Amino acid sequence: MALWGGRFSHGPADALFALSRSIQFDWRLAPYDLRSSLAHLQGLEDGGLLGTSDASLIRKALKQLQKEVESGEFAPQEGDEDVHSALERGLTEKLGELGGALRAGRSRNDQVATDLRLYALDHMLNVAGLVSDLQSTIIEKSREYIDAPAPGFTHLQHAQPVLFAHELAKHAHALGRDVDRIRDWYERTSFSPLGAGALAGSSLPINPEASASELGFKAPIANSIDAVSDRDFVAEALFALAMVGLHLSRMGEEWSLWTSTEFGWAKLDDAYATGSSIMPQKKNPDIAELARGKAGRLIGNLTAVLTMLKGLPFAYNRDLQEDKEPLFDSLDTLNLVIPAFGGMVATTVFNREKMAMAAPTGFSLATEIADFLVRVGVPFATAHEAAGECVRRCESTGRELHELTDDEFAAVHPALTAEVRGVLTVSGALASRTTFGGTAPDQITSQLSSLAAQIAKNSAWIGSESQRFSGMMGQ
Repeated sequence: MALWGGRFSHGPADALFALSRSIQFDWRLAPYDLRSSLAHLQGLEDGGLLGTSDASLIRKALKQLQKEVESGEFAPQEGDEDVHSALERGLTEKLGELGGALRAGRSRNDQVATDLRLYALDHMLNVAGLVSDLQSTIIEKSREYIDAPAPGFTHLQHAQPVLFAHELAKHAHALGRDVDRIRDWYERTSFSPLGAGALAGSSLPINPEASASELGFKAPIANSIDAVSDRDFVAEALFALAMVGLHLSRMGEEWSLWTSTEFGWAKLDDAYATGSSIMPQKKNPDIAELARGKAGRLIGNLTAVLTMLKGLPFAYNRDLQEDKEPLFDSLDTLNLVIPAFGGMVATTVFNREKMAMAAPTGFSLATEIADFLVRVGVPFATAHEAAGECVRRCESTGRELHELTDDEFAAVHPALTAEVRGVLTVSGALASRTTFGGTAPDQITSQLSSLAAQIAKNSAWIGSESQRFSGMMGQ
């Protein structure tokens, strides 16, 4: 049923209705719309705008609709324009004219803004939980390889040896920032638009503070025009989700490289890989590749909403209908990708021997020579040149650094005594990187412990908020 039309002589053209109709994607807001309607109903009753008996009838009908929506017994029809009109139809089917009483003191403008905030808060908590679970999976995999050396890379070239646990743990740190972003966003988004009306508030004695509290918000939004027109929370959510996708994409790139024949570092479990329709020997890292591909989709959703918002006048404009599908799609995408990605990570087996053999290659221990010279008082610029000369001599003769003779080291720089051989080992290089956040074994152990503590703290918050939210929705 239409929520407008008194001043119109006839209904909308079919083409307008088809363009305007949003029920095909905003129906998922129905549980949140019903919950905000219950809060609004309480405000109408408390303000004396509805008698106790009428309010009781409407409350009973709303709660019945909640059950029918959840079970699928009540569903949209072709003539429903949006989630709000569909649910009002449901109320009027149960209550007749009384079903339209809830329109007093609110507009679809503050109604949809409230619904979308509730939906976003609920579903961003879920994504935060999935990201935390993936962090835990990465940490467990890191612990498996806490004693495994591997090459570290810059520019995709061998740079310095690292522990492979260090290599894996970097992704847990990035995902931790994603959870922190969601937590920060959650605090800023937990304010209620309900009571703002179309844009100017209401002349009726409703209580936005009370409805905000009942819905679990911290307070009403302080400016009613801002309340109905703000979609910063959508753009920020899409940015946070895009960053999760970006981090998954970068991980996917590494998994694709590590499982290649050229690297041969990683073996995927059969349950998390696919084959080829023509080449029977193939084992493809499809999860890693799909994560990489879907990152573009997440970035595109963010770009679409930013572009839609950039030139809008205040307060509400119908352009804002375009905020929902990108948000829904980004949430759906990560709900699909993260569990599959976590399964791939958990079941990947890495080749310790191959990584260890590669760790010192590509002259990755050259920095150890420079650092050795610095420790005996040689300026780093000079030390850098000397280490580079050692590499040049090795390249010209097809040798590795440790294969240079004592005389050759001394010829490069007199401070390069035979003691330099003590630092030209992978184990020595790893043990020496003791600065905070470095790759020394004790530093990696400390990193993993700190990450685990961070995850536990975030998981407790996610659990507490999810429980609170579920309780509020069940009222």
